[in-house]
Amino acid sequence: MEKEHSFYMQLAIEEAKKAAAIYEVPIGAVIVKNGEILASAHNLRETEQTAIAHAELLAIDEACKKTGTWRLDDAVLYVTLEPCAMCSGAIILSRVAKVVYGAADPKGGCAGTFMNLLQDNRFNHQSEVVSGILADECGQLLTDFFRDLRTRKKEEKKRITKINKG
Repeated sequence: MEKEHSFYMQLAIEEAKKAAAIYEVPIGAVIVKNGEILASAHNLRETEQTAIAHAELLAIDEACKKTGTWRLDDAVLYVTLEPCAMCSGAIILSRVAKVVYGAADPKGGCAGTFMNLLQDNRFNHQSEVVSGILADECGQLLTDFFRDLRTRKKEEKKRITKINKG
């Protein structure tokens, strides 16, 4: 099972790299059911200028359209970063059976790190959670992205300061 999880997580990582290439936070998601990839997506919040364009939500929407139902029973969602509260809510409501994530999110992860919405038995659905699959690689994508973003912002600030002085 570890090999299978690593295979699909690598596909999610490729989605995350697509996000980074367009200056989006590099998070990717893939939904699989019975060995078939139903959907793949990456963050598009900046591109679409909408708070809800998270990789998981975009993948869930695509998978629902492809299957013709909002119920994703028996589906597995692979995502490079632990889902937030909004995405966890969509996962619960769409009945995703299992969530496999890479990097933990201590500031907002709702699959067991900050809180655990996905396995809260007060909801009418719970998802199995598998964490830490290719966690170092997933985390490094985010670390590199935010380091580069800070560098770009500093360079832009220097450029503007130089223009204003010149």
